[in-house]
Amino acid sequence: MMTALCLMLSVLTSCDNAHKGYSKTDEGLYYRFLTTNEGELPNVGDVIDYQWACIVNDVDTLIPASPFLYQLMEPQYPTDLMRGLAMMHKGDSASFIVDADSAALYIFGNQQYIDKYGEKDIMRFEVKMNDFYPESEFVKRMVESVKEQYPEETAKANADLQAYFTENNIVATPTATGLYYVMTSEGNGEMPAKGDIVKVHYTGKLLDGTVFDSSIERGEPIEFPVGAGYVIPGWDEGIMMMSVGEKGVLYIPYYLAYGPNGSAPVIPPFATLIFDVELTGIQKVQ
Repeated sequence: MMTALCLMLSVLTSCDNAHKGYSKTDEGLYYRFLTTNEGELPNVGDVIDYQWACIVNDVDTLIPASPFLYQLMEPQYPTDLMRGLAMMHKGDSASFIVDADSAALYIFGNQQYIDKYGEKDIMRFEVKMNDFYPESEFVKRMVESVKEQYPEETAKANADLQAYFTENNIVATPTATGLYYVMTSEGNGEMPAKGDIVKVHYTGKLLDGTVFDSSIERGEPIEFPVGAGYVIPGWDEGIMMMSVGEKGVLYIPYYLAYGPNGSAPVIPPFATLIFDVELTGIQKVQ
């Protein structure tokens, strides 16, 4: 059976006995498929819907078997789990053994794990690939997932925002994602495309009026490639609706901002954010 599996997977270099029952890629990632299917494989940038558990030395369970939505990224180190996920079809389940010290740094980024686990530890990921989607659906799928997990908080956030509009006599219409944008001053008509470098002046506030950040106070606009995930989803969507010189206000529900966790210490969990924004410039990317 292992011989057949070795022939079937193109990334295989040899069947390796270091971990019994596992094969190994050129880069050193150990893997064992428990169920395999046919069809397409995910591409870098795709949204993957998967369940995984992480066990170290068959003792410590760092992540229980629970569903996640994640964007498949380029591998950052030889035994990166991303290499394994890129090998999986829809419905596949597999086990991967990675370098524990690298995974502690790149996957978890937790100093406790970085200090605790080293190259002698065995970090194993048990994974089931439920589905995957094109990169264009990333935000949509993430938003849907968060709303499903927190229905009461979502209802309250929406109600609080509508109450804010009523109290302040604001007329705004949501986009399909739930973002609200109100233009306050027109621009010159030149709008950014995905990937263009934009310059934006802004002041960010909570619904109670608390200012948590301002590029105007710093005296310098922020620059970033729009539509590329470098900022919160509400910004990516909102800034791409504007033209150079335009000013407006973005009303961003928590699920298009910093989610259920917020961003300590200034943005609390489930916070709706208000941004006064001005698109000051665009650098077109060919």
